[in-house]
Amino acid sequence: MRVLVVEDEPRIAADLKKALERTLYAVDVAHDGERAWFLGETEDYDAIVLDLGLPRLDGLSVLRRLREAGVTTPILILTARDGWREKVEGINAGADDYLTKPFQMEELLARLGAITRRAAGHASAVIKAGELEVDTRARTAMLSGHQLALSAMEYRLLAYLLMHRGQTLSQGELLEHLHDGDTERDGNAIEALIARLRKKLGFPLIETHRGRGYCIPAESP
Repeated sequence: MRVLVVEDEPRIAADLKKALERTLYAVDVAHDGERAWFLGETEDYDAIVLDLGLPRLDGLSVLRRLREAGVTTPILILTARDGWREKVEGINAGADDYLTKPFQMEELLARLGAITRRAAGHASAVIKAGELEVDTRARTAMLSGHQLALSAMEYRLLAYLLMHRGQTLSQGELLEHLHDGDTERDGNAIEALIARLRKKLGFPLIETHRGRGYCIPAESP
């Protein structure tokens, strides 16, 4: 899934990007509030990690503008302020969760995973479809009790389809959510990924809806 990290301190931004990419997220980074507002409103993200202390436009203003524009992307705010008033203000402005600096990366990853799962309608970290289980916390996929050997992109695609089970997802939408903004996007790559996943799964879990996209049905074998 694709995440926007908004952080003006280069070291923290780089650490966040590295940790998220290690956890198989596609990551874009913005270093000021105006850039964050533009990207958050024009690009499709599964979550936004938003620092409040930003140049050019503060994080709280970015949050309010995105919500006023109808952007429903889950947002985790980061704040160096330990006062409860700032946290309450952020939650009331539309944040889904908050984390106070300094923080442990493991906690940020856990909170980010939780808000993205909730946004997709899943309470548990493990999503099932018959004998298939995808653990979005451990980033693993098991079929009939045996772990599947998936590449990072294969895992991202399978997890995204399962998170949105029952929905037909176009090639364009899949490309938006599987790649960061710097990656060249090719619809043929999605077809190749789908073919490889079907081969590894060994049963027809992923349906092709001609002219519309791909879907894992709400009721799957």
